[in-house]
Amino acid sequence: KRTLQGVVVSDKQAKTIVVRVDRRFTHPIYKKTIRRSKNYHAYDEKEEFSIGDVVWIEERRPISKLKRWAVVRGEKKQKVQ
Repeated sequence: KRTLQGVVVSDKQAKTIVVRVDRRFTHPIYKKTIRRSKNYHAYDEKEEFSIGDVVWIEERRPISKLKRWAVVRGEKKQKVQ
């Protein structure tokens, strides 16, 4: 199963988070490094992650129309004092 790392960008839905996964690659012609991002809907059963947290998501069977990923583990964002 594929595992991706990303940052939570939305946690408004019930038991669902939206994770932005960034990838970097070299352009085939111009040889310049390009950054692309994609959003994935992931299943967060305990609703423990919020915006800004770093999470690892893993491919799963379809849970709903958009959810095909589930949170495996994550790191809470440090609160700034």
